[in-house]
Amino acid sequence: MNDNRDHGNNRDNRTVLVVGSGPTGLLLAGDLATAGVPVTVVEKRPSGISNLSRAFVLHARTLEQLDARGLADELEAVGRPLDRLRFFGRLALDLGTLPSRFRHLLVIPQYEVEKALLRRAREAGVDLRYETEVTALGQDADGVTVDVTGPGGKRERLRAAYVVGADGMRSTVRTAVGLPFPGRSVIRSVLLADVRLAEQPGTLLTVNTVGDAFAFLASFGDGYHRVVAWRRGRNPSDDTPVGLDEIREITRLALGRDYGMHDARWVSRFHSDERQAPAYRVGRVFLAGDAAHVHTPAGGQGMNTGLQDAANLSWKLAQVLGGHAPESLLDTYQAERHPVGRAVLRSSGGIVRLAMARRPWTLALRAALTTVLDRVGPARRRAVGRITGIGVRYPAPFGAHRATGARVPDVALAGGRRLHQALRGGRFVLITPEPYDDGGAHGERLAVERWAGDRRTSVLVRPDGYVAWASDSAGPAGIGAALAAHVG
Repeated sequence: MNDNRDHGNNRDNRTVLVVGSGPTGLLLAGDLATAGVPVTVVEKRPSGISNLSRAFVLHARTLEQLDARGLADELEAVGRPLDRLRFFGRLALDLGTLPSRFRHLLVIPQYEVEKALLRRAREAGVDLRYETEVTALGQDADGVTVDVTGPGGKRERLRAAYVVGADGMRSTVRTAVGLPFPGRSVIRSVLLADVRLAEQPGTLLTVNTVGDAFAFLASFGDGYHRVVAWRRGRNPSDDTPVGLDEIREITRLALGRDYGMHDARWVSRFHSDERQAPAYRVGRVFLAGDAAHVHTPAGGQGMNTGLQDAANLSWKLAQVLGGHAPESLLDTYQAERHPVGRAVLRSSGGIVRLAMARRPWTLALRAALTTVLDRVGPARRRAVGRITGIGVRYPAPFGAHRATGARVPDVALAGGRRLHQALRGGRFVLITPEPYDDGGAHGERLAVERWAGDRRTSVLVRPDGYVAWASDSAGPAGIGAALAAHVG
């Protein structure tokens, strides 16, 4: 592991500056620091985890990524699993058949996810600077210069090899590099609250639409429930005060009762946008999470997509900064994650539009889609794979093995280990049918494992859990060439 304590230009040439300490920024920073890359995170908010975060669902693919970082089990102990997703009143998607260790989604407040990621980042040595705001950013061929204003108005100039903007929908980093954020507001005046209930719903998630009213309830398991409410035609501005009576009224219209809501610890009004930056990279500056894409909350994919952005980008930055891969590797972040963001915009937007359908043709389309997903297994599996992230696959070079770019499940390895355990520490994992010795050439960056069963394919798994290379017949020389090409 590289020494994070060095100073001067050498350190600046290897440092990554992450702007934003939400889940996306924290996972990215923790990954980089674990790989020995010096990381500074700047955050304009004060130190401390807010309990007012909007996201509250972890999907299976995100849980797999967190498992590869040793965090999933503790989050599973705090959250509440749900093995069925229900849409449009009668469409139910069963998650119990997912090809994953996590055959469910996990209902858990975003602040619990942030707690785990923050602890990991601190333990890895990330330099966290709160109450620090980016005021200017410029880049040249050798790095990025960032002006910040810290506590007490102190001004400072920071220098880094790369900057990642994980600073949300109103990203200062995105604005600084001149990227537009095209799209539009889809729903205005969405109401959010965390409340206690006098009467408990019969299910973990309760959702329904009646006429122009929509309401959603989810239990956090700590006595509080998240409520999301919206009524078509009611569009006050985001800064219009919210009263619990307004939320109760809409909930009664949509769900038939308000379950005796009381003791709100937080209420808010916001609008839901669909937007995506045309590029996730401008020179040495990258965007991730809500800074790169925002979508409607339908399907609970927002935080999950950002965390998977971070998992994709972190190992590539570590490879390049460690001198193990060419700088062109960083271009694959755009190639792989931009289409995923675009697909999430389409799927989440489609769910919202169908949920709020009222014209005859849209109601007919919703009924037809419900019938298809109920009766056609492949279509249902594709829908579940898209929402949970399990179905994401990255493009492969021409002539590559058919497995290249595919997600690798948490497969069993010889000796009772499993893949997610072998991936910890940000390693590549080589899985072979016969023993293979790389002579220690790749140090801690590579774990060499064997299949627990009789599979004959050799597979090189990237640190984010996707296939970098595979072969059904490669010998030691072929494996060595693959390691040289991908691990460095």
